[in-house]
Amino acid sequence: MKKLLFCCGFLFTAGVFAQVLPNEQQIKEATMALPEADRPNAKIWGYDADGEMVVLQKGGSGYICLADDPNKKGFSVSCYHQDLEPFMARGRALQKENKSFKEVFDIREAEAKKGKLKMPKNPSTLHILSGESLEKANYRYVVYIPWATAASTGLPLKEVVPGAPWIMDPGTHRAHIMISPPTKK
Repeated sequence: MKKLLFCCGFLFTAGVFAQVLPNEQQIKEATMALPEADRPNAKIWGYDADGEMVVLQKGGSGYICLADDPNKKGFSVSCYHQDLEPFMARGRALQKENKSFKEVFDIREAEAKKGKLKMPKNPSTLHILSGESLEKANYRYVVYIPWATAASTGLPLKEVVPGAPWIMDPGTHRAHIMISPPTKK
């Protein structure tokens, strides 16, 4: 586990300097991933001076947003429906244990099959705004539909034309519809 040091509004880790933004700015940027009408009263997870995730805003709108991680390259914020929280929280916990992507996938798959990990009963959306910077960020929608397949949805297994929906990880706990509007020029 890497050691983070804080001084003068910046996180220091392995020679990298990451500025911790004020809470108000983290909240504003995190909610940019949601349609404007859904932004008020969202629960916001951000980062404290030690680089730890903390709740910056309690919320109650049914959406949970994650602020940009100051220790990761580029810009990425996301917001998701509250029914995805058990799935997302478990993923964060496993990542904190330094599990690989495959390990996280396999552990959550096994737990979901056993009923230990609660998955949404209805399609649940994740909104993502990411890119090399906020100014160059692009929007992406992900609609989780656990256990769905191409046959059960009529969706292709890859994008047919730019921006068209397709299904990823079909037949698994992590089955989801990907919708990636064409990138900004």
